Amino acid sequence: MAAKSGGDRQSINKLAMLTHGWNALFLIVLLAGTLTVIIPMALVVIISFSSEKSIADRGFSFFPSEWTLKAYEYIFRTGDQIVQSYLMTMFYTVSGTLLSLSVMTMFAYVIAQRRFYFQRPLVWYLFFTMLFSGGLVPAYILNVRYLGLKDTVWIFLLSNTVSAYYVIILRTFIRTTIPESLFESARIDGAGHFRIFTNIVLPLFKAGIATVGLFNVVTRWNDWFIGMLYIENARLVPLQTMLIRLQATIDFLKQNAAVAGTPDGIALLAILPDQSMRMATTLIVILPILFAYPYFQRYFITGLTLGSIKE
Repeated sequence: MAAKSGGDRQSINKLAMLTHGWNALFLIVLLAGTLTVIIPMALVVIISFSSEKSIADRGFSFFPSEWTLKAYEYIFRTGDQIVQSYLMTMFYTVSGTLLSLSVMTMFAYVIAQRRFYFQRPLVWYLFFTMLFSGGLVPAYILNVRYLGLKDTVWIFLLSNTVSAYYVIILRTFIRTTIPESLFESARIDGAGHFRIFTNIVLPLFKAGIATVGLFNVVTRWNDWFIGMLYIENARLVPLQTMLIRLQATIDFLKQNAAVAGTPDGIALLAILPDQSMRMATTLIVILPILFAYPYFQRYFITGLTLGSIKE
């Protein structure tokens, strides 16, 4: 048996060894994949600092004829509004994600228990919500007329608190990473469900929580529709909604200036940033996510590879 296991290890080591040619090929493929990410990102940065005249003359170019800060100047003309929107978006994202993870992890723990009598009905009920939904109009009536969430921070925190897809992912994480014998041992020692959840499940569940947490952070950070639909108070407007409204204002001014055909309208068309501002807003929105992603990366990779090897 020892000789056989040694032979198996040798064959595995041989399969793991790569020649210099294969290493070079994989390096080229990885380098090409990296460039497909870096080059568009660099182009977005360059266009955000390009003038509208340069974009009109040369298109989207890595070498603009004129550099300018007009796009960023126009955005920051809003004064304290952009800072307020940034802070509100950070608050919505962090608080909403923590609330969602708290509810979804507890829900996933409950339906992951094989001895729970209502486990199958709850899973089917959860799956049913993935296939059918009430729609936008019933949701708006419920949130505004009955719950009174319009122009409040609760509309961001309570809406989309539970995602059926994420709950199923978390349930699968619990079932594949935590053996049932561990739950049985904890119950024999007298631990209740809450203690099992906090002292056993959560410490062994970091990869799954971080993976779903990253998805939730990105979704909430990029959400502009809720603010557009429910928020009128300027102090509660999230960043993405504010930038979309700003871009809509520019589009409106440009269209009316083009229709007017006056010298003032032509001058306005030349001054107002359009494409450069779109790229500037893209950078403003994605920068926090770029800084947050490295923190989640190790848990994210662990979560993706979890369960790929079975004994």
